[in-house]
Amino acid sequence: MRSLRTLVLPPELGRDFRRIWPAAAISNLGDGALLAAGPLLVASITDQPAAVGAAVFVQQLPWLLFALFSGALADRLDRRLMVVVADVFRAAVLAALGLAVLLDASPLWAVYLALFLLGSAETLADNAAGALLVTAVPKEHLGKANARLYAAATVLNQLGGPPIGALLFAVGASVPLFLDAITFAAAAALISRVSVRPPAVRDEPRTALWHDVREGIHWLWNHSGVRTLAWAILIMNITFCAAFATWVLFARERLGLTDTQYGLLISAGAIGAIAGTPVYHVLEPRVGSLTLLRAGLVIETAVHLILALTRNPWIAGVTMAVFGVHAVVWGIVSTTARQLATPDALLGRVNSVYLLASVGGAALGSLLGGVLAQRFGLVAPFTFAFVGMVVMTVVGWRPLRHVSVRTETPQR
Repeated sequence: MRSLRTLVLPPELGRDFRRIWPAAAISNLGDGALLAAGPLLVASITDQPAAVGAAVFVQQLPWLLFALFSGALADRLDRRLMVVVADVFRAAVLAALGLAVLLDASPLWAVYLALFLLGSAETLADNAAGALLVTAVPKEHLGKANARLYAAATVLNQLGGPPIGALLFAVGASVPLFLDAITFAAAAALISRVSVRPPAVRDEPRTALWHDVREGIHWLWNHSGVRTLAWAILIMNITFCAAFATWVLFARERLGLTDTQYGLLISAGAIGAIAGTPVYHVLEPRVGSLTLLRAGLVIETAVHLILALTRNPWIAGVTMAVFGVHAVVWGIVSTTARQLATPDALLGRVNSVYLLASVGGAALGSLLGGVLAQRFGLVAPFTFAFVGMVVMTVVGWRPLRHVSVRTETPQR
């Protein structure tokens, strides 16, 4: 029988992936711990809901400000070095914040500053890491590589990390911060050993950074498949985050759940996400990426409709488990297809536009969902999400035929 190591890191993914995957896994564990410990830290400083909510926005703000320029830099500079420097910087910021918390010298503004710096470094690291993966793994095996990265993120970031973070916070508020700092330092050490070289230097004169950004936007806009994926993630995140902005209130008041049961409901989605990776491996070779993407549009639309209609927590739990499977399958297919379609020299810039649509949609949806729920009731955001996804499904159905996770040319 094949060893667990061979199953997780098969030889065909290459030597460099044996460093990229552990680096991603380690940092996901630390980030998962911070998902629970971060809000607890802010809540220990202030009990104002607006101040607690602002912490999430502060960390997302750099994506809105810097994402496109970070992508352009990823196409100009050594992508491996960018990831290493960003990870070392994040380790330093987290260690400094942990020390301040340990010394009881961490005012709210210092936490906000640290979150902003972490978010800024994240824009550099994520854009560069996405482009680095494409040059590190044989293109015919990118789907396998992305599936393993998604699985690690699900298990460690969503399931394993938060309970560890909450437990460590109970030991000491600074402990999860130091843990996350250690994971980023370890990830930087692993990525520094990746053998992929910088992208080839272009012969033409160096242009302004904004010119590079426009070049990436222009390419994405003119590629029907990638453009459709960008629109899809924008609409999906607007509708999903609008629907789930008041999820905890929906669970309590409409589904009648206790706080403990609400935690189990959240876990249902994460458990479904774990199943997403094997589902992708089984279905993609048999039905193809186009069928999976179109099915994903239908599933996401149905999820919002079911949740708008049901008061049964069991139906809601099963629905969220199915959504978890769909979210991972969609993520693997769309990421792989986008990477294969994009020229190597544009990987950072095209990825940055996609990530900007993703984060921007999430931010807009979260704000919109709260307003809809406040004005029209807790079901209104799900109704809005259903209608939005119906429109997205109709508009995106045909253009998705230009998307493929295979190295051959997709349908035109």
